[in-house]
Amino acid sequence: MKRWIKSLIPAVILLIFALIMTSDWYWKKPRGPHNDVAMLLQKVRDAVLAEDWAQAKADLQQLDSAWRFVITRVQFSVERDEIRGLTLSLARLHGALLAEDKTGALMELAQAEEHWIDLGK
Repeated sequence: MKRWIKSLIPAVILLIFALIMTSDWYWKKPRGPHNDVAMLLQKVRDAVLAEDWAQAKADLQQLDSAWRFVITRVQFSVERDEIRGLTLSLARLHGALLAEDKTGALMELAQAEEHWIDLGK
């Protein structure tokens, strides 16, 4: 009986780690409107297209907060470079919004959306 338990414990631990590392699709899902990254990316895009810079900056603050919240959930199931890529895109987007650069903001939004779609693939 002891030998069987000694064999089972490492197998169960490995199974748990494998599940955590491949569960990015689950952890990426929004748990409410406060951390729905895809929806907030669209809100920022709509504000930029309307050239409503104040609203775009406010939406970007919400987006950044949501992304920071999601990072804590996905950090064990996605690569660090993927997380860093989206974080850098949001930082560059912040700069484009400060400069009120519509073209630059749309480029960074497209890149951030692509990072979000590819997160965990």
